[in-house]
Amino acid sequence: MKTLTALFDRMVQRYLPDAFLFAIILTIIVFFLGMGVMGSSPIEMVEYWGTGFWDLLEFAMQMSLIVVTGYILASTPFVRNILQKISTLANTPGQAILLVTFVASVACLINYGFGLVVGALLAIHVARRVTSVDYRLLMASAYSGFLLWHGGLSGSIPLLVATDDHFLMDTIGTVPVTETLFSSFNLFIVLFLLLTLPFINWYLMKARDPFTNTDASTWDTKDYEDTEEETIPAKNRTPAESLENSQIISLIIGIMGLAFIIYHFTQNGFDLNLNIVNFTFLFLGILFHKTPRRFLNSVTSAVQNAGGIIIQFPFYAGIMGMMVESGLSQEMSMWFVSISNEMTLPLFSFISAGIVNFFVPSGGGQWAVQGPIMVPAALEIGADTAKTAMGVAWGDAWTNMIQPFWALPLLAIAGLKVRDIMGFCALILFYSFIPISIGLLFF
Repeated sequence: MKTLTALFDRMVQRYLPDAFLFAIILTIIVFFLGMGVMGSSPIEMVEYWGTGFWDLLEFAMQMSLIVVTGYILASTPFVRNILQKISTLANTPGQAILLVTFVASVACLINYGFGLVVGALLAIHVARRVTSVDYRLLMASAYSGFLLWHGGLSGSIPLLVATDDHFLMDTIGTVPVTETLFSSFNLFIVLFLLLTLPFINWYLMKARDPFTNTDASTWDTKDYEDTEEETIPAKNRTPAESLENSQIISLIIGIMGLAFIIYHFTQNGFDLNLNIVNFTFLFLGILFHKTPRRFLNSVTSAVQNAGGIIIQFPFYAGIMGMMVESGLSQEMSMWFVSISNEMTLPLFSFISAGIVNFFVPSGGGQWAVQGPIMVPAALEIGADTAKTAMGVAWGDAWTNMIQPFWALPLLAIAGLKVRDIMGFCALILFYSFIPISIGLLFF
């Protein structure tokens, strides 16, 4: 295991480019696949790429705000004290790995955006306390919790098919979450990963190269210190400066925000989507920073972390456009359908979704591509449609372990590059194939 861990780490460090170049390389690969496999012309592929380039603008803004608002909230004394108290549960590198993996996994089961931010921020506090822990592996452990998100409460595919008037309503009707999220096979997968992932990451710590020093003490771990108080005496402030340092202003707008949050959950139940997560982070940050000036100082520091997301997500939208419009993603899915039977279709749906997710890293977008193929196939051969849908959902989550798209928010917060964690995540990918396959085949 030590040899395997060192091999993957060295390969990733040597050959995996920066996340932006990774997106460029994927763009070129899909461009030529569309021509070679699907027979599309170069002009058509350019058209698909350019037309789809801006399709993820809303999502890119949501993910940018996840990073920004998470940073803002983390820099408040209240949240920083909470994370510091949780971090005191870890006193050794092994305990640090176990704690961060478990907390990040539970948080991602609640909501994937929430989990990404909480996992990264807790890991930073743990790293500053346990300086001998491998910082790269600690962040990889935080990201490994993201593997569970599509089997949890924010899973887009199971929540979509449980909603009235979804786009496959006429084919399968509504599929209650008791048959997807709370089914025996999904609970088995979730619980198995939740209980074993911390120990797998702990084992990777034991198997790392002892001659490679990547302890947290050698990294510039971010210090989310509270923003400084305004030093201008109150009597010398201009009217504008008085407004900027007014606690009343922050209190009024903060209470309005909290009122809407309460209204949202009262009207919609536990609907913890990306927008309400960002909204909650934002207005708690305004309240906890107490004055607009301290809040804005935090915003200035926070936006530096969102650059990678802003520039890379349009390229992934272009890749998705080429995959979908050229028919390449459908062709991949149809091939797996052609070799499936009643028992194996959920498993092959999982594998095919994992491959498609590498190029279309969006749960909802991927279901729009694969759902109209996999669901009719399941009905035709008598396979379980709910399990087939969850196969696609788990495939979408599975290859996120080696797809930098979703790691960008965590990497921005951690101050790392994608190559720093992907060697460890690749081993998590291989390991997680086993319990997911068992759940889809035998439960």
